[in-house]
Amino acid sequence: MKILSIGRARQRKRHAARAGFTILEILIAMGILLFGMTAILGLLTFGAALGRTAQLRTSAAAVAEAVVADLEETLFPVKDGEAGEPVPFKDRALHGVFDVVYSAQATPNPDPRLNVNGRPLEYKVDVEMSWKSAGVQREKRFTTILLREIPFGERMRRRFVENEPVPAPAAAATPAPTGPSKPAKP
Repeated sequence: MKILSIGRARQRKRHAARAGFTILEILIAMGILLFGMTAILGLLTFGAALGRTAQLRTSAAAVAEAVVADLEETLFPVKDGEAGEPVPFKDRALHGVFDVVYSAQATPNPDPRLNVNGRPLEYKVDVEMSWKSAGVQREKRFTTILLREIPFGERMRRRFVENEPVPAPAAAATPAPTGPSKPAKP
């Protein structure tokens, strides 16, 4: 019995000497780990770049919306209680936004059905925005359609401050389009 236990002890000792990892196994494991970490780092960098792009696009959309809101309030100055003819703007600064200027030019819609009291109601407005980013002058152009009407702020001021009846927006006064009439049935 003692001989068997001595043999088992030697066998365990030999097996224990071979236990562990070889240098080749360690290098392969480190290579796999390095490859995985590189892939994860690349994904994180890509995600950060996408987040920055989304932030810049959101900011640009907000600035364009601010330009349109400014145009709605100032493009048609109020004269004699009515919205006047459009005023062109050249390099106008945008309130609250640094380094952004815009120019705007309005062109009336030639359709006579869209006239109220002989004056055009609808205008195509070409807008050119410019700003400086990272030391480079940039610009963007877009077109929008605006109605000649008293600005919203002025209508609310008249209604709540001066207690005047607010006239309906010019769009509501647009006559219905006339087309060829159908002959009456006998």
